[in-house]
Formats: sequence, structure tokens, C-alpha cells
Amino acid sequence: MSRLAQTAGLTDVQREILSTVRDFVDKEIIPVATQLEHRDEYPTQIVEGLKELGLFGLMIPEEYGGLGESLLTYALCVEEIARGWMSVSGIINTHFIVAYMLKQHGTQEQKDTFLPRMALGEVRGAFSMSEPALGSDVSAITSKGVKEGGEYVLNGQKMWLTNGGTSTLVAVLCRSDEGHPEGTAPHKSMTTFLVEKEAGFGEVRPGLTIPGKIDKMGYKGVDTTELIMDGLRIPANRVLGGTTGRGFYQMMDGVEVGRVNVAARGCGVAQRAFELGVSYAQQRRTFGKPIAQHQAIQFKLAEMATKVEAAHAMMVNAARKKDSGERNDLEAGMAKYLASEYCKEVVEDAFRIHGGYGFSKEYEIERLYREAPMLLIGEGTAEIQKMIIGRRLLEEYRFQG
Repeated sequence: MSRLAQTAGLTDVQREILSTVRDFVDKEIIPVATQLEHRDEYPTQIVEGLKELGLFGLMIPEEYGGLGESLLTYALCVEEIARGWMSVSGIINTHFIVAYMLKQHGTQEQKDTFLPRMALGEVRGAFSMSEPALGSDVSAITSKGVKEGGEYVLNGQKMWLTNGGTSTLVAVLCRSDEGHPEGTAPHKSMTTFLVEKEAGFGEVRPGLTIPGKIDKMGYKGVDTTELIMDGLRIPANRVLGGTTGRGFYQMMDGVEVGRVNVAARGCGVAQRAFELGVSYAQQRRTFGKPIAQHQAIQFKLAEMATKVEAAHAMMVNAARKKDSGERNDLEAGMAKYLASEYCKEVVEDAFRIHGGYGFSKEYEIERLYREAPMLLIGEGTAEIQKMIIGRRLLEEYRFQG
């Protein structure tokens, strides 16, 4: 048999890109990931290497200096990168979501201004929906943008920005009552603002503060931050798409592809956990033979491999559906839900195979054990995915009695 999680029907160009990324992961990420993660150190050299490979512009159209590749190609690259270190795939993901939103919804001036520099990695993207008092309930957003002349004044506090410190362009979702009468549904009075800023922490432009990194259980290295707006002035030409009230739809479009990305990350982490488990099982000996020869361990390996295969297949299906131009919220929700749950289970089984050594920071599986839970909640919890899946199923299978 071939390796797990192979994808049929790829072009020669796609296979070449994936081979290059896998080689980079094996040589430049895996050997240093655990050491950097334990120090909570931003992977500067790795990010520079990804810039040189052109991955920051992977899905940006060629006319703007990108590679113009599909969501499938991007997702398979993310899978490989997450196999090396999930934090690095997070750095790429938030940048990509902002670039995707600009490509799909930006004005021509916005595309011309940002996409060429984003393709080169000179401008790094972050996007911001969540707030301290809300997570999945996007309609409860309190941050607000009020028009004053040719500008909007933004006030509010945002939470959980991946790339919050290192980014130089943040897509921020706020309420904007302009043109939306009292009683308008909350999701119809939201606007996405494109906020340019300096990289770093503290006051990064007048009215905008990035307080510092949030200390996390896992998903280290990448900077996760708050964002505080206090009288932040944004010119009217930095409303994404040029029209207020479209922010919710723009963000949901971005999150939809983001969910494919999180599914790909789950696949990558699960693959690495399987690789570690199957390797350790052939080295560790008990009762006079490698533990891989014990039926109990073979059962675990069989279950782990099957879950890796199933998650990969669903992720690929969701990416291909989006690439076809069709609505893919059902497939993306299913893929994200299954891949993140299976990832957690495969990582835990690999941890069990390692026995007591899995608890040691000397072994890579310890890092994976702390990283997997983030995928259960990132880009919408499992419960949110189930709600999306359930609603879509009822639409498709509506009772006709």
C-alpha cells in the first residue's frame, strides 16, 4: 500500500508543490518545532522560508503576483505544514482568509493596494470577529463603527486574533448603523473594516492597541492577542467592498474556507501522531517483542490509520466542492467536525502507545497532545458545526407531506 492520506486526481503542478512543501516541513520545521514551541518563540526563519516558497500568495490570482492555485492545493499544503507544526499553519491561515475576502469582496482599489504585497508576504493579514463576551454568537458583537465625515470612528475590544502582533492588515468586524434603520437584524448591520497597522505590541497606530500575547496551553509560537479600538479613525475607502452592512456575509464566506483549513490542520496533526505512534510501537519492546506485535497495539494502529484516511477524504471533498463554485457549508462543517474529533482521538491513542514517555516534554507527542484541543474550538466549535449540518440537512430533506 502507499502512504496514508493520498489524494487522487492531482495535476503535476499540484504534486510538485506538495512535494516541495513536504520536503520543507521534514527539513526545516519538524527538527525545530518542539524546541521553538517550548520557548513560545515566533518561527521567524520558517515564515521567511514559506515566503520564499510563495505560500503567502498560493491562492492569490496570478495578476496580483500570486500562484493562483485552488483551495484544494492550499488545504493540502496546510495539511503538510500542520503535520510539522500546527502553529505555522495558523500563521498562514489567517493571512489567507483576509486575502480570500479581499479577492472575493474587495473593491478594485483595495485589491490593487493589498493583494500584490500580501502575495509577497510583505503585508501579513489577521482577521477579527470574536470579542471577550462572545464566541460563537457573532450577532452579539458590540464593537461599533460610526461615520464622521469621510471617516469611520471605531470603538470596542476584540479577542483571539491569530497574528495579532505580527500582522500589518486586520479585517475587523464591527456594527455600523449607518443606513440601517432601528430594528434591522444584527447580521445585516455589520461591516468589515480593513485596518492597517504597524507590526508589534502596544499602541500600533493612534486609537489602536495590541496589549500583548495571550499565554496559551498549546498553539504556541504564533501570537494570539486582543485588539482594543479607542477612537480609531478609518477612511471610508477601507470598508471592505465599499458598502456597509455586508460584513457578516463576508466574514462567513471567509470562515467557510477557514473551516476547510482547520480540517486540513486536523488531518496534518493526526498524520504526525500516527507516524509517531507507529514508529514508537516498533521500537519499544515489552514481553520480549516490539509492542507493535501485540494485538492490542495493532488494533489501535488500525483505528488511527482509518481515522486519518476518513478525515483526509472529507477534507478533500469539502475543498473540491468550494473550488467548483458550489455552496460547501455542509461539507466544510462535516469535514471540520470529523477531522478535529478524529485528530483528538488519534493523538490520544498515540499518547497511550508512548506510555509514560508520552508525558515527557522530550517526546514530540506531548506537544501534539496540547495542540489538538484548539482544533475542537477554532473556526466554530463541534456543536456549532452540528447545528450547521443539522439545518442544512433539514433544507435538503424537507418533509413534503
